[in-house]
Amino acid sequence: MLTKEKVQDFLKEIEVHDLVNNFQIMGNDVYIDMTAHSPAMHEKKKLEAAMKQAFASEFGEDIHLKLKIVSPEPSEIQQSQIKGKQIPGIQNIIAIASGKGGVGKSTVAANMAVTLAKMGFKVGLLDADIYGPSVPTMFDTEGEKPISVEVNGKSMMKPVENYGVKMLSIGYFSGANQAVVWRGPMASKALNQMIRDAAWGELDFLLIDLPPGTGDIHLSIIQEVPVTGAVIVSTPQHVALADVRKGIAMFQMESINIPVLGLIENMAYFTPEELPDNKYYIFGQQGAQYLAEDLGIPVLGEIPLIQSIREAGDVGRPAALQEGSKIAEIYTETARKMVESLLERNKNLPPTEAVKISTMAGCSPKAKK
Repeated sequence: MLTKEKVQDFLKEIEVHDLVNNFQIMGNDVYIDMTAHSPAMHEKKKLEAAMKQAFASEFGEDIHLKLKIVSPEPSEIQQSQIKGKQIPGIQNIIAIASGKGGVGKSTVAANMAVTLAKMGFKVGLLDADIYGPSVPTMFDTEGEKPISVEVNGKSMMKPVENYGVKMLSIGYFSGANQAVVWRGPMASKALNQMIRDAAWGELDFLLIDLPPGTGDIHLSIIQEVPVTGAVIVSTPQHVALADVRKGIAMFQMESINIPVLGLIENMAYFTPEELPDNKYYIFGQQGAQYLAEDLGIPVLGEIPLIQSIREAGDVGRPAALQEGSKIAEIYTETARKMVESLLERNKNLPPTEAVKISTMAGCSPKAKK
């Protein structure tokens, strides 16, 4: 027969007794109230899965564990973060990041934007890749220029719009063959102007297509706006996943503390048009899934390597707009999972706060007064 003493000893054995606030035993049901290590939802999910597995292994399948896991009180560092200025009218700001170049992040960002717009959301897309802007090409808007409009007596940029998505990119201000040769501060200033001095209007989502790596642009974004969450794009390839792990670690640093909504595995497999049921794992199989499980974050979708995706991007009409196609279905399901993860994040966590960036120390919170 299960007793409180046995459960108490087991909680000490697996070293979670300090997280347990209360527990009760009623027949074969064990009710446990716990506090997670961190408010991040992936930590709570990881703790729940580990507890259920441990109890089933120790006491058998007949014992039913009923868990209630709450978020901890914010730490001193989190409390001292600067509250970032919200952009009026924008509900959620989603960073699309990779940590490594060449994984198709901009293609994923473009297709996610049009998919969300098709689902009925009001969507904006900011091309934050200052040195390699691709949004003008992918949305067939090369050569267009944002016009100036007056909003509340202030002159602002009106984003370019196509396929129901509002867009801004440095590519609209520089020539098609003109290289952008700027130092970090100048690039960051241009990016901040596109965020703050734009008439975005009412948006459900502003997607920010970040450049590869973890440098000036990333720090400028998290300093300037309270990013709601990050979506990480990777291929299954081991060398890509190693860099993606670093990108995720940047968002999860305590001084940055931006929730990772999930991982999208791009180029997950190759499917030729003439053999739509065949899958060839060119870059390896399920690498992103293993990484996601290891880090306790969800996989939002597996995007195949299909020729039409590349062709659609080159002609400026994202593949997700192909009604009734397999790729449109995959992107719709991926977007649905991202929205579900976002709803859970907004339910369980307070709004993200922008952080103060120290050029000497990388990232640091503002000291309490």
